[in-house]
Amino acid sequence: MSIGRTDLNLLKVFEAVYEERNLILAGKRLNLTQSAVSHALRRLRELVGDELFMRMGKGMVPTGRATAMAPALLDSLRRIENALGVAPFSPEKSTRRFVIAANDHVTEVIVAPLSRALQQVAPGVDLVIRPSTRLDLAEQIDLGRINLAIGIFAQVPSRMNAQTLMSQGELIVMCKGHPASRRKLTLRDLAKYPLVTLSVGGQEEGAVGGFIVERGLARQSEMFDRRALEMALQEAGTPPRLRVTVPHSLAIPALLRGTQMLSIVPASLAVALTKGSDLIRRRLPYEAAAETLRAVWHTRDDHDLGHAWLRQMIATTAQTVESALG
Repeated sequence: MSIGRTDLNLLKVFEAVYEERNLILAGKRLNLTQSAVSHALRRLRELVGDELFMRMGKGMVPTGRATAMAPALLDSLRRIENALGVAPFSPEKSTRRFVIAANDHVTEVIVAPLSRALQQVAPGVDLVIRPSTRLDLAEQIDLGRINLAIGIFAQVPSRMNAQTLMSQGELIVMCKGHPASRRKLTLRDLAKYPLVTLSVGGQEEGAVGGFIVERGLARQSEMFDRRALEMALQEAGTPPRLRVTVPHSLAIPALLRGTQMLSIVPASLAVALTKGSDLIRRRLPYEAAAETLRAVWHTRDDHDLGHAWLRQMIATTAQTVESALG
């Protein structure tokens, strides 16, 4: 294949079909008809000598060749756009769509207020939220299918960048009227009352020390400091009773209602869950490590003006949330 025969517009078609996995959606993104997208895809197939995408149901699935060439190709397109200055960004006029990986806790406390802010300053910008708990998170960032991930990461590979958003400790949430609700919690309470805890992956998914490592990216799997809890209860001589472990934080209120269970959750989530509800929050009777929430993205997006703008909007939102924690 000669590079002199390559129409760069065909590469934009590849990008759109690869990321949308649908010819109609790719056409809408490129302002082209489905027929025009199909024609461009046929030309690209002839140029590369591979089918690139196979129709499956109503979608398009990339071949092995397409999957192999996608990371370098998407990276090159970003660099060309940045070098030529063809990707200006105006929030109030933009119709870009950003894909963010986040769990339901982060969606509640960060993405929701971010969405409200975007409605005012960038009404045409759309957000797509993907679960940050998926085991192929690093791969999806590498392939450009996720623009940015928000979470707690113990390790970030050199091909990715990270920005600190906020730090927070843990609080305990319980029902109003709980036997321990009218006094300061003690270690005896944690030994006596069973717990609801958050975990999005255990040893069966490869978690070690509360983190899952994939392609050099280590993301938190347990949303509480298990080691601090267990060490604290050694004094009481009773291990903690983790009666219910769930992957979804917004299920906690339903689990706690009508029970004497306690739940150890990140402070920002505790504030959100107890706001105007029948739940209350209390401080831990022991010291737990503060966790740092970070945004992670691929270095190819460092100089993307729209991406940089989104990162700043997220950082500003997180700072507001952190300030409210006191």
